[in-house]
Amino acid sequence: MKKLVLTGAAGRLGSHLREPLSKMVDQLVSTDIAPSIGTLYPGESYIRADLASYDEVYEALEGAEMVVHFGAIADEAPFEQILGPNIIGAYNIWEAAYQHGARRIVYASSIHAVGMHPKQDCIGVDAPHRPDTFYGLAKCFGEDLGRMYWDKRGLEAVCLRILSCAPVTNTRALGSWLSYDDLIQLVTRAIDTPTTGFSIIYGVSNNDRAPVDNSAARFLGYRPKDNAEQFAPVTLAEADPANPSDVGQTLHGGPFASVSLGSSGLEAMSIKDDKKGN
Repeated sequence: MKKLVLTGAAGRLGSHLREPLSKMVDQLVSTDIAPSIGTLYPGESYIRADLASYDEVYEALEGAEMVVHFGAIADEAPFEQILGPNIIGAYNIWEAAYQHGARRIVYASSIHAVGMHPKQDCIGVDAPHRPDTFYGLAKCFGEDLGRMYWDKRGLEAVCLRILSCAPVTNTRALGSWLSYDDLIQLVTRAIDTPTTGFSIIYGVSNNDRAPVDNSAARFLGYRPKDNAEQFAPVTLAEADPANPSDVGQTLHGGPFASVSLGSSGLEAMSIKDDKKGN
């Protein structure tokens, strides 16, 4: 592949994707709204672009064969804040990609698109949308946008419903954890699979307690290697007693399912900022 665009390159997950993606292509164009993303990898360039600006997105995507779209507000927030980067931004990415003749978009969707489903249902990739927040609602929009652009315009999309990609610090993560190595494998398979059409796949490692069924997406070749069970003894020993009446513990969305609309879900998750430096 000659040119690939990565949005959200200054974010935590984007920081872990930049180096492996730079090795897959002749030219990696990383984008974000940050003034800088630090030292660039060989073959990488940086364009500062606001997802809510179609003109800036259009310029960044010129010549791209694929887009790995990880840019967004990565937490629940008031709808007015979500609207620009997460909803209008998604439209701008798909429309600009189509106008430039790109072949595929790999989209960082989220479990929060289906976050109000009970965990004991072990939902598959065909689970209907049931968002837990405005953030999750925006992910539903992105998935539906991807399906429509495939049906109407032939632009492929692989939507990665990521559960939780961060160090394990709570009991929910024993099922929802996606390691960084498995994240890289997941995105790589979404890029190098010859044809994908419109596809949804859960972003989760090979956890004994994984609460979702990824079997319908096996054709993508994603075979996660890591397992959060290694963290179970310490995590369970340090956890507060379980509360079966707490929807934050019983629904897929975790804390996002229990917060008020517009209120942060990440504040209750103790996520470590282990952004990769270079």
